[in-house]
Amino acid sequence: MLPITADKIAEVIILARELDRAENEFDGFVDQLADDEKVGLVAVFWIGRGSFEPEDFAEALATAEREATTPAADYLKGSPHLADHLEAGMAALGVDPSAAEDDLYRPA
Repeated sequence: MLPITADKIAEVIILARELDRAENEFDGFVDQLADDEKVGLVAVFWIGRGSFEPEDFAEALATAEREATTPAADYLKGSPHLADHLEAGMAALGVDPSAAEDDLYRPA
């Protein structure tokens, strides 16, 4: 089970796509996440990047927790394909990234 909601990952994806104009908002959003959510976000990123297979998600979580020496926002911004990797990670874990992103755009 993901320690971060699909909606929160989708918000990070949306902000990552607009990083040039929304870097402060990106930093603020990621920084306010709970530690376990940041670990989950990095693990989903790693799954999408191909560093871990979906069946190794527990190992990715443990590694992300153990190796968290850089602030998550700074670490994630280091990837030019951040949004794509997060979407691929969500899909690999059986979560529809487009549905989560669409939910954020749909009026309540």
